[in-house]
Amino acid sequence: MISKPHIAPKWTSQLAVYLGTIGAAVGLGSIWRFPYLAGTHGGGTFIGVFVIACLLIATPLLVAEYMIGRYGRVPPADVTAALALDIGASPRWNIIGELGTIAAFLIGSTYTIVAGWVVAYAWKSGRGALAGLSRPELHDEWRQFLSDPWASMAWQALFLGAVAFISARGLGRGIEIASRIRAPALLALLLLLDAYSLATGNVAEGLRFAFAWHWNAISGELVLAAIGQAFYATGVGCAMMLAYGSYMERGAPLVRPALLVSGSILLVSLLATLLVFPLVFRFHLDPAGGPTLVFEVLPAAFAAMPGGRLVGTVFFLLLILAALTPSLACFEPTVAWMIARGVHRSRAAVTMAALMWLAGVGSILSFNVLSNWHPLKQVPVVAEKGVFELVDFISGNVLLPVGALLTCLFIGWRLDEKMFAAEIGSRVFVWKACRVLLRYVCPIAIFAVLVVAFLPGH
Repeated sequence: MISKPHIAPKWTSQLAVYLGTIGAAVGLGSIWRFPYLAGTHGGGTFIGVFVIACLLIATPLLVAEYMIGRYGRVPPADVTAALALDIGASPRWNIIGELGTIAAFLIGSTYTIVAGWVVAYAWKSGRGALAGLSRPELHDEWRQFLSDPWASMAWQALFLGAVAFISARGLGRGIEIASRIRAPALLALLLLLDAYSLATGNVAEGLRFAFAWHWNAISGELVLAAIGQAFYATGVGCAMMLAYGSYMERGAPLVRPALLVSGSILLVSLLATLLVFPLVFRFHLDPAGGPTLVFEVLPAAFAAMPGGRLVGTVFFLLLILAALTPSLACFEPTVAWMIARGVHRSRAAVTMAALMWLAGVGSILSFNVLSNWHPLKQVPVVAEKGVFELVDFISGNVLLPVGALLTCLFIGWRLDEKMFAAEIGSRVFVWKACRVLLRYVCPIAIFAVLVVAFLPGH
């Protein structure tokens, strides 16, 4: 329970709302994860299904989360109960915010590990440690880096320190300023790298792979991967948008920021595709390189091209920017929870960073000291997963879809039509479309993701 009245801060302007919510969603998921998923699932067909998933599934879920957060104006772990009690529903619906807060913490514990790797590789690239290395040498460099747990812990701690510093400054002086600086810088670097890729890469083959549509490539696995990426990229289900929604003014638009978030994710994902695939095909690399695409495959391309050291360094700086504001958003649900219980924001931010670092230790060790340890080997679907993979599976394949499904049921079915329309405040056809999507389309898609996640082989 909140020990004293909690007054949530507010965004200083509608522009701050847009930049803050876009900053929370657009990150490594769009620049790092999206290209290798597109490469794995056949390029253009995956991208087309992903666009549909963002518009028809992720966008209405974002609207629902903004609605809950703005109505309650309390931390995500407490917010759903505030709305539930006012509409005569059970306070047990509060599990939506509780699961989301846990998911945000777990995702942050692994996300900031990857961010630490990116910081390390920006340093390596900047000082020339990757220049001239062959693909086998880059593979050995990457494996050697992962084998040293202290290095990963140190780089994660460095990144977490920067995130905690910004979070400690609060909404207006910290998160908003970071979002304002990061948005144009990210776009400028991405466009610069795109121009270089299109000027030096195999554009024809890269674009043909990225944007050709093949009906026979559509499969259940592809569709579910695209829906899963839409969840991962937008952050629905992990309480970030509940927190940022609680800082919105009453009567502020909800559909517009949701569409801007989805549109920004699509834009950055497509720009990342334009960056990656022309380079991959120029140097005859594997577009389905998986998570190593960033740390092995692309550095091999940078090493072989003119100005590759500079280009590689700019690329990793781009990824640092991409990781920054989503990490701030992962902090916010737990930081807000602590503030509401009397903890000063600075102390809450530092505590959050320390807890997230400690939670990440097991995941880091799973790449070296604990590489042969599978915590849940008795459970078939996760029997072969180490700690990092297990945390990623539980947060991304269980907590996020369960939270999103409960959000659909709560807002789509428990909130009456009159209140739903009043809270969205949009034209009739807009709120009616959102209501239909939340009632029928989104739950079916989410349930399918949940079922497939627990099938053998997934």
